[in-house]
Amino acid sequence: MFTFDEYYDVVVVGGGHAGIEAALAAARMGCKTLMITINADMIGQTSCNPAIGGLAKGHLVKEIDALGGEMAKATDYAGIQFRVLNTKKGPAVQSSRAQIDRKLYRSYMKQVVEKQENLDVLQARVEGILVKNKRVWAVDTNIELRFRTKTVVLCTGTFLKGLIHIGLNNFPAGRLGDFPAYKLSECLKRLGLRLGRLKTGTTPRLDANTIDFSELEVQHGDDPPKPFSFFTEKITNKQLPCWITYTNEKTHEIIRSGFSRSPLFTGVIKGIGPRYCPSIEDKVARFPEKKRHQIFLEPEGYDTVEIYPNGIPTSLPIDIQIKFIRTIKGLERAKMIRPGYAIEYDFVIPTQLKHTLETKEIEGLFCAGQINGTSGYEEAAAQGLIAGINAALKVLGKEPFVLSRSEAYIGVLIDDLVTKGTNEPYRMFTSRAEYRLLLREDNAPLRLMEKGYNLGLISESQIKKLREYRELIREEIERLKKERARPTVIVNKALEEKGSSKIEESVPLAQLLKRPEISYEDLEKMGMGRKLPEYVKREVEIEVKYEGYIKRQMEQVERFKRLESKRIPEWIDYDKVPGLSTEVRLKLKEVRPVSIGQASRIPGVTPAAISALLIYMESLKKKRKAS
Repeated sequence: MFTFDEYYDVVVVGGGHAGIEAALAAARMGCKTLMITINADMIGQTSCNPAIGGLAKGHLVKEIDALGGEMAKATDYAGIQFRVLNTKKGPAVQSSRAQIDRKLYRSYMKQVVEKQENLDVLQARVEGILVKNKRVWAVDTNIELRFRTKTVVLCTGTFLKGLIHIGLNNFPAGRLGDFPAYKLSECLKRLGLRLGRLKTGTTPRLDANTIDFSELEVQHGDDPPKPFSFFTEKITNKQLPCWITYTNEKTHEIIRSGFSRSPLFTGVIKGIGPRYCPSIEDKVARFPEKKRHQIFLEPEGYDTVEIYPNGIPTSLPIDIQIKFIRTIKGLERAKMIRPGYAIEYDFVIPTQLKHTLETKEIEGLFCAGQINGTSGYEEAAAQGLIAGINAALKVLGKEPFVLSRSEAYIGVLIDDLVTKGTNEPYRMFTSRAEYRLLLREDNAPLRLMEKGYNLGLISESQIKKLREYRELIREEIERLKKERARPTVIVNKALEEKGSSKIEESVPLAQLLKRPEISYEDLEKMGMGRKLPEYVKREVEIEVKYEGYIKRQMEQVERFKRLESKRIPEWIDYDKVPGLSTEVRLKLKEVRPVSIGQASRIPGVTPAAISALLIYMESLKKKRKAS
């Protein structure tokens, strides 16, 4: 093994969504960084569906953007259809989603990575992590090169002992067409990390030239399309439609005929699959009463005929895949370009990690993305950003960066993983966030951009724009509370047209805006608004309309902070805490919670156990004072 002469501060293993954000963050924070990836042409590859965002996932992308990450900008560059989901519901659960041109997205990310100062890229396979005195000091590759480093961020995706299944045929691969990483998985076990096994899957890809779109329901995006990034002024890309079709009884009959050759039902697949994105054969088996399942036909880009039929991931034999596809309306003559498949892979049990995503046992070793048991590009990118930031801060000798559950969806994601662990691919939902009215998509820049600026990931011009907007929001809310609407004919007529009751005496403008049927745009039409940026107007409207709810949730956050501020000493011996059951002791010893708040979120740790722990900590405090 030849030791490379350059010394790196951070080595990032993997060039997927987690690896990109980790490497860019570390390099931008001034650390000499190396990204090692099995295939340099596949940096930024969207291996499954050609889309970014979605319910709760859109929140993660906006937060990544606010902290100085790249995913939102890449999405705006490559987006071919933008939609805001849940628009009929409140702002807390509205989320952005964009179809992307897969090739454009990859091209954008590859260029950004290659042009980034302080960041080198190497095509190789990491096969070993070298540890001395429980601290990382180097990585070994399959090309006989050793790289010395202070920190390593593992962003291996589905490559650790990846095994692809198509029917009863299976073969090693990290994804279709790429080699897996076997030796690295064995190395992690030797280092003492506990690994589990998960499974995910993808759909067949179809030739658009062989699809009859004429009788299918067309789905257009929003007009005008709304950008993902706070820094994108306008989407100028041509927008493409998607189409909707459905499976039917004939489809299900053919799918059932393949159960005897399904790796899922014959026990060949051992890994646990995603509960919220099951294969079509799993859906047919679990919901026999359902007559049909929805399919979205999503184009993969401008200059390709490939269509992604979202809704039918499968690992059935290819002959069954072809047969059942051709029973679906519009797909009667469809030709398959790539088969659907399932993939099993190793992951690190995430309770072995700190909130920084550094492993508890090995200093300088961080894990991010699917290696931590998550599914989804957005979850991976969010973890990559946090791991990259913390690897850089460790090298720079600075305090770690941790987001709490009350600050960001990213905080919820990481706290869930390191506190509760997961035995299935973890997916983010708005329901997982207790304070979701405060953690809206729209206010991500207001919540997090100052933090990104302090880390050195947000520029002066970017933070200046945000600060100007924040001041405009503050000023406008104050004005709306002070200025009053008089009961003129014009005002009452406008209110009547909106189905709102007339006013008999003058009222503050904020009081009018609180009415569900009145928008800021309506105030403008009545001559009582101001010429403001769209972002500012939206924030003003939400803050005014939901003022009472927001205040109540902020009070809940204060109670949450009190629990989080009760820190548990690292050295505490749980075996000495009276009144704890064996099960609770084991869980506390496994997770090693940093606060009473985190301890209370560990599954199986009861309120009685928390009380016992608090009493014990208080007795230790008194003993220390006495001595």
